[in-house]
Order: sequence, then C-alpha cells, then structure tokens
Amino acid sequence: MSNLPDEAFRDTIGTIDEGGNRKFIFPKKPSGKFYEYRKIVSYILLAVLIANPFIKVNGNQFMMFNVMERRFNIFGFPFWPQDFYLFVISMLVGIVFIILFTVVFGRIFCGWICPQTIFLEMVFRRIEYWIDGDRGAQSRLARQEWNAEKIRKRLTKWLIFFLISFGIANVFLAYLVGSDQLFLMVEEGPIKQSSNFIALLIFTGVFYFVFVWFREQVCIIACPYGRLQGVLLDNKSINVAYDFVRGEKEAGRAKFNKKEDRATTGKGDCIDCHQCVHVCPMGIDIRNGTQLECTNCTACIDECDTIMDSVGLPKGLIRYASEDEIARKEPFKFTARMKGYTAVLFILLSVFVGMLFLRTDVQAVILRLPGQLFQHKGDKISNVYTYKIVNKTMKDYNDIHFELIDQKGSIENVGKQHFKVLKEGISQGTLFIEIDEALLESDKTKVKIGVYNGKELLETTTTNFLGPRSFN
Repeated sequence: MSNLPDEAFRDTIGTIDEGGNRKFIFPKKPSGKFYEYRKIVSYILLAVLIANPFIKVNGNQFMMFNVMERRFNIFGFPFWPQDFYLFVISMLVGIVFIILFTVVFGRIFCGWICPQTIFLEMVFRRIEYWIDGDRGAQSRLARQEWNAEKIRKRLTKWLIFFLISFGIANVFLAYLVGSDQLFLMVEEGPIKQSSNFIALLIFTGVFYFVFVWFREQVCIIACPYGRLQGVLLDNKSINVAYDFVRGEKEAGRAKFNKKEDRATTGKGDCIDCHQCVHVCPMGIDIRNGTQLECTNCTACIDECDTIMDSVGLPKGLIRYASEDEIARKEPFKFTARMKGYTAVLFILLSVFVGMLFLRTDVQAVILRLPGQLFQHKGDKISNVYTYKIVNKTMKDYNDIHFELIDQKGSIENVGKQHFKVLKEGISQGTLFIEIDEALLESDKTKVKIGVYNGKELLETTTTNFLGPRSFN
C-alpha cells in the first residue's frame, strides 16, 4: 500500500494536544441506521437502570448492592454475607461473559451498553446539541467571549446537567442503601438522614464532574475494561474497522472529484472528508486502525455510509469486521480461544445455578460452645451449643424450634422453646442437646438437627456431640 496509516497515533491520545493539555471534543451530531438502533437500546436500558432499585420481587429489591451492610439483591434474589461465595461466582460469570463478548465482538459493550456512555451520549450530549448547537456552533461558543448569549447558554446547560446528575445520584443511592431508605430520607428530611444526604451530594458532585468535564476521559483513563481490551482483542475479533484495502488501493486516499472515474485512477474509496473523525465522540481517526479510545459506538459507520451514498460509492468502507476479514478476506471463525472462554463460562454458570438450587431461605449454624465439656445428667449426656439463624426472606417465622433428626434425644433451648425470627433478621442463642449414653457409638457422634417453623422443615444442619468415650 502506498498510503499506510501513520503509526504515530499509537503514542498519542486523541483528547490530549501536543503540549499535554486537555483537548475538548466537540463531536458532530450523529445520525443514521446504527444511531437509531443505539437510541432504542439506550432508552430501554436507561428505563431498566432507573427502575431496577424500585422494583420488588417477593418483597426483595430487584437490584441492590448494599456494601456497607454486605447485603446484595440480584434479580430479586437476596445475597447475605453467608452467601458471599454466590455473589463472587455471579461476578465471575459476568466478567467471563464480558471477556468472551469482547474477544468475539470487540468493545461493543462500551458503545452500546455501558451506563457511562449511554448517559453521556444519549442524555447529556443531546441536551448539549439542543442548547449549544452542533459541532461547529459548540466550537465557536467555546472560543466566544463571555457575553450575554454565552452566559445564558452555559447557565442553562449547567443547571439542567446538575438536576440530571442529582437524579442519577438518587438512583445510584437507591442501589446502595435501598429504595426504602431513600424514600425514608425524602420523608424525614436531610437533617435526620444526614449521612445519606451527604452521600447523595457527593454522588451528585461526582456525576456532575464526570458528565460536564471529565467525559470520555473516564473510558480512557479510569475504566479498567478499556485497558483490558488491548489484551483481549486479536485479528479474529469483530470491531468497528476501516477497510484500508478498499479505502487506500494503489494511489491512496484522495478528495472526491465527480468528473473523474475513480476506478481508473487507482484512488481508494476513502475521499478523505474527515467526517468519521468529526463525528467520533472520542476524537480519534478510525482509519488508523483499532485504538484504545474506540468504544465501537458505530457513529463513524453511519457517517461514512452517508458520505459513500452521496458520492455513489458502495457503503461499508467502515463496518463491523475483523482485521483478517479485511486484509485476508477470511470469514469469521469461532477460534479455540473463544471456545475456551465459552467452556469456562458454561462451567461457572452450571456451578452458579447448582448452588442457587442448593441455597436455602433460612441458614442455621449450630456449634459446640468452645472450652465446654459434656455433662452427665443421670443416664444422659448433655452438650451445650450456640446457634445462629439467618432469615433471608421478607417474611416472619413465628414458630421456630429445633428437633433432632435420625437420633433419639432432646433439645432444650435457653429461653423459649419456640421463638420468632423476623424477616431479614438474625436470631442467636444457646441450647443444650441431651442423648442417652447407651445410644452413643463413639466419643464423637454426628447429629443432624432440623430447624422447623411449626411443622415445616426449613433447614437441616449437623454438629458434633461429644461423649465420655473420648477419655478411654
């Protein structure tokens, strides 16, 4: 090729100028088939994202990540500290899925699904286009002196951005502390709920900073997934890619001249209009190849297709394709690496589903009291235990008691024999287990204990029962 891309772009970032200063991006307002699809996907995901913490399933918040109290709800399933292994496996499933998705389809998650991108491109930038105008108008306004027009537009935009950031912060807080706690803060006021209100203001400030100033820098600097993509992508991965074979040809790029036959001149189909660069929200030139900043948002595809259509050239100069498909005309293949990630994902999903089925709504732990020996009570041997019962459901259990299973003996609870465990509550106490000495076959006997609510068996657990033979 006579016009290979300049490799200097790999040593620079599109949002930093030669002096190392921040270069603000004023992208052209995108339009086209993919952009319309993105809008549909984005607004559906926005609705889901906002509704999630306010939907309840069987009394459980649909999605909640209460880190402080170590309580998590995922799709209505509550995860307590005792279920942390399930939460870890679910996170691993999500990570492996994103890795597999990236290996196959590139960084499409960033451009189509990531909340940061959706809020920035489909909410904040659209408001910016409405107030400040398109690319050229925004650029002129930024250079313009602070007159009445600029002050009016800036204050209007900043006020709307602050209100939206405040709304996002409320939703984010509902994910962290629960929607009930958020409504309680609204009802009681910020003074009684000062800690939550301070958190709300901090989140508002963070979101305002991100969407007003930091913007695409999040994807380049702060997001670990953006850095990870360089490790995951290869020549087989499908990306938003420029067809340099067709775009450059023998004579390279050249401006369009409707009087010449481009096929006979050897010029590439790329007419060097730079519209793909102007519309890019990351400020990169996709013609340089796959780059760190690219989020696969497809804005350049729509813009290039529009230009190609207007000059009578075939669409698809920029399209979803792998590097091998463009350079070698090789069709997409599900590689061994992709199969490996798929196998790992299938195994993790199988383990996770199996553990979900084995998980109980009530968890009981019964342990012998440390440092205490057994006691003789006539013909019976007594051991003392501590118990802890965790009710993971949103309903009260009013008739909890213990019974021995597959073992003759009795259980005496210190306090009431039958007690309550409230919804999402914990009950702890002490109990004695007594078994006839003649029934003990060894110095350490495994006993199975059932936790009942009335006649309903909620959970079974096992513990060790010590007898006198331990001294023989």
